[in-house]
Amino acid sequence: MSATHAALTQLLPLAGDTFDKNKVTPGVLGFIVFAALALAVWGLMKSMNRHMGKVDFQEAAEPAPAGASGASGAGDKAA
Repeated sequence: MSATHAALTQLLPLAGDTFDKNKVTPGVLGFIVFAALALAVWGLMKSMNRHMGKVDFQEAAEPAPAGASGASGAGDKAA
C-alpha cells in the first residue's frame, strides 16, 4: 500500500464527518480569490482604455491600381 493511499483512507472519513454535503461554501478564501480576479480585470480594462485613447488611427487612402492607370494612358496615346 502506498503512502498516498494510506493517507486517503485515513483522512477521507475525517472529511466526511466535518463537512455537511448540503452546506459546503467557498468561504473566505473563495471570496478573496474572486475579489482579486475582479480587481485585476478592472485594472486591465482601465489600462486598455488608457492605451486605446492614445491611438491615433487614420486610414490611408487606397492607391489606384497600377494596371488601370497605365492601360488608360496607353489607350489614349494610341488613338
